Order: sequence, then structure tokens, then C-alpha cells
Amino acid sequence: GIPCAPINGYAEALQDPQAAHLQLVQPTVPGQARRRGAGGGHAPARAGPAHRAGAGGTGDIIGGSTMSGLQIRPIQPTQPADAIAPLRELVTGLTALVAATQDETRLLTEGRRLLAGLLVQDAWLPAAFATLRPDRYAQYLLHCDPLERFSVVSFVWGPGQGTPVHDHTVWGLVGILRGAERCEEFTLQAGQPQATGGQHLMQRGDIEAVSPRLGDWHRVSHAGGDAATVSIHVYGANIGAVRRHRLDASGAILPFVSGYDNTLLPNLWDRSAAVRATC
Repeated sequence: GIPCAPINGYAEALQDPQAAHLQLVQPTVPGQARRRGAGGGHAPARAGPAHRAGAGGTGDIIGGSTMSGLQIRPIQPTQPADAIAPLRELVTGLTALVAATQDETRLLTEGRRLLAGLLVQDAWLPAAFATLRPDRYAQYLLHCDPLERFSVVSFVWGPGQGTPVHDHTVWGLVGILRGAERCEEFTLQAGQPQATGGQHLMQRGDIEAVSPRLGDWHRVSHAGGDAATVSIHVYGANIGAVRRHRLDASGAILPFVSGYDNTLLPNLWDRSAAVRATC
């Protein structure tokens, strides 16, 4: 119910159907339709200098005679490589998926397939989002859906680093991009965290699903070697906006607040490397 409309850039404004209907866009160079600008709309062309092509004139442009005598070689624009194309494809696929269904089984099944495509190689991940912190593990927000239906996060672990014991209150997928992680399973007994003895190692390319239906409590940590481990997490919400819990040594159940270290977000919708943002 809120009146709103997109804020168009220059290219979008020139291509807007309403602008075409009102004849607001006119060639600025005679005979070159691809060079366009704001014209006079439905107002009849007025008499004036011949170079006023944008206002309906059809004469030559200033300097046209000079240019005609020069051999001008047009510069062909080059399209930069889309370095984060795999991440863009994941976000596009997840956006379509969460718009199509809220069934958790389908979300986890099809989301796993989408995430697997992101783990094939790691060249797409900007170095800033794989930076290791010496004091604790780092979290970097790669994308958050505007409707908060999902988020994509990179976790970076060094030797000896890990999470506290915690739960999940939304569905999620974890995939290993570099290195290896260890996941230890816990349960609550009389309010105390008790290790079940269950643990497993996840290595590059492995994917694990988390679900609040499972009531799982677990701890995840770096596993093996001196190199940093990077995992990509997909959560069915903005994980900074949902309630999760952690257990301290005394067994107290406390809020587990996710904080991000980044001030740079990849701008998925244009070719620029990054855009400043506040997380």
C-alpha cells in the first residue's frame, strides 16, 4: 500500500516505456540512434540553431565538419570478467527457491544442489572475505536477501578456533570451501550440555544440513593443519535477526548473537567489485 517506484539510472531512464511514449528521448547526434538524451517530448520543435538535435533539430552537431575530416577509430568497450559469478548464481537460485516454497525438505534438498555449485572452486571469493583473525573466528556477510528469507555467510577459522555450543532456529546449509571443519554433537541433560560423542569431519566440497526440527546442539571448529579453513553457510533468514542460543560452561542458555566483521559487501547486481555498506 505504499506508493513507490524504482529509482532509475541513466540507462534505465532512457529505456523506460513511458519515456518512449512521451518521446522524451531523442537522438543527440543525427543518424546515430544509439546516442540519445533528453529531448523535448511532445512539444513541437522550435526554430533555432541547427545543432539542437536533442530539441528536435536535424542539423549537424558542433564540430561535425572537423570530425568528418578525421579518421576516428571507435573504441570498443571491454566487459570486465564477472569475478563473483558463482556467488551471483547461488543468490539468484536461492532467491527463486525461497520464493517458490517454504517446505524445509525441498529447501534443504535443492539448496544443497545450489551450494554444491559454489564449492567447485574458490577463486570467486574476494580475499577480504577470507581474512583470518588471530583472536577468534571471523564471519563475513556475503549476501542478505532484502526480504530476510536467507543469508549467505563465509566463516574463516584458524587453528584452535571454534564456536561455542549452540543451536539453530532456522534451516541452514554448511559447505566447506577450503580446509576442513570438525562438528561435535551435544544434547541437553538437566540443562547441562553433554557431548554425545558424535562428531564428524567435513572436508572441502562436503555439505551438511542443519534444521531446528532436529533440535541439534553442536560446536564447530577448525580441523587439521596450519592453513585457514573457510566454510560457506546459507541460513533461512538473516542470522543477525533470528534468536539463537549458546551454552556456557555452567550450562546457562544465553543469546548467541551473530556479528559480522566486514564493512564491504559484494555488489551482486553490477560489475563493480564492492560497495560500502553498514552491516
